Amino acid sequence: MLNREEMLAACKKMSENTLMQTLEIEYIDAGEDFLTAKMPVNPRVHQPMGLLHGGATVALAESVGSAASLMFIDPEKFEVRGIEISANHLKSKREGIVYATAKIVHRGRSIHLWEIRIVDEKEQLISLCKLTNMVLSRRQR
Repeated sequence: MLNREEMLAACKKMSENTLMQTLEIEYIDAGEDFLTAKMPVNPRVHQPMGLLHGGATVALAESVGSAASLMFIDPEKFEVRGIEISANHLKSKREGIVYATAKIVHRGRSIHLWEIRIVDEKEQLISLCKLTNMVLSRRQR
């Protein structure tokens, strides 16, 4: 199992040249059963009404939840695929930062279930998401 610094470094490296980099998602904290990332809310992630786009919120949730599953697998032998995500958007946001924390709900051999809470700087709940990941054996390439 990776320690906090190794996990954050791994997340930063795998985010290079991906949607996570485009959305400016930064992984900022990790523990035994959680991973936290932050994302700025600005016009790059707005919908036409000037609010945080639900799709950007879901991209943040899936990014942190999928990365969190890496804490429980050997990436040399296994890989993770998100197979279902749901989101309840509870509060709108125009600017600032949102923080997504994925906490494990179920850790099976082949399925991981995560709850991802997305909050603002005042800890107000913006969205509540649920992500199911499948753990697959890594195929030879």
